[in-house]
Amino acid sequence: MTDAKPIRVWDPVVRLFHWSLVAGFTLNMFVWTDGALLHRYIGYALLGLIAVRLVWALIGTPYARFSSFVPTPGRLFDYIGKLLRGREPRYVGHNPVGALMMIALVGLMAGCGLTGWMMETDAFWGNEAVEEVHETLAWLILALAGLHIVAAVIESFRHRENLILSMLTGRKRAPVAEDVNHAPAADRR
Repeated sequence: MTDAKPIRVWDPVVRLFHWSLVAGFTLNMFVWTDGALLHRYIGYALLGLIAVRLVWALIGTPYARFSSFVPTPGRLFDYIGKLLRGREPRYVGHNPVGALMMIALVGLMAGCGLTGWMMETDAFWGNEAVEEVHETLAWLILALAGLHIVAAVIESFRHRENLILSMLTGRKRAPVAEDVNHAPAADRR
């Protein structure tokens, strides 16, 4: 452990995206279900958020960029092997499995939004297959989100760092020598 001050890892755009996606999905899944006008508008807003996040992954702060978190196959399998042995390193940003989860959740959310939009078009109006895909994607998102929460809690205990709090404050414990830190040193703030 280090006594160094926490560092900023998750910028406001990343945190706002994360919690807005959580809120929008929760509202659409449990409050304004299919058929409600607000369901549609929230879905469109979520698609807009995803578009902003994709741009931010190219031009945003260091830990928000694709280059800092999209794992190579080698890095992913190395991490999984260490994880299975209980020896995975602490990552300052997303660990490789966490990065895959983020990519999967955003991809599923985009697919859910796309199929929701398709159901409103003349070409797919009343198409049960598109509706079933939309509902299946929503349930997959819910299942993966639950797994994501469980993993965040477990990793918080394993690395003695509250990951959920870090997504609220944007700050994480400063890295030590054995931690993995993929953000370029010149860009870290």
